[in-house]
Amino acid sequence: MNIPDSLLYTKDHEWALHENGVVTVGITDFAQNQLGDIVYVELPAPGTPVTKGNVFGVVESVKAVSDLYSPISGEVIEANEALKNAPETINKGPYHQGWIIKVRVSQPNELKELLTHEQYKKLTSS
Repeated sequence: MNIPDSLLYTKDHEWALHENGVVTVGITDFAQNQLGDIVYVELPAPGTPVTKGNVFGVVESVKAVSDLYSPISGEVIEANEALKNAPETINKGPYHQGWIIKVRVSQPNELKELLTHEQYKKLTSS
């Protein structure tokens, strides 16, 4: 299982990459593996406010429908529109072309509450 040490994680299996006040969000390799083949992703529109811990979208697979939870509060500035026509991109590259949204951070201190690589590795190994 791939758990990049450059990212932060949630207990709900989202990852977050913070760069210059913007957080890119996706689901982890663990999550996409548990879900199986992803067939649909519901994306929020740019301008949508998100709150840490609240649902911002949905991912559907052949096995299940799962809510997506924001790891940070802020405003969606971009959604990965390519996922509408190719949701399976998440299965192929959850940390690269399979990102889901980009959020302009409003509460930077919330980043301190996310899990490190080691903490997430421990969570997923138990």
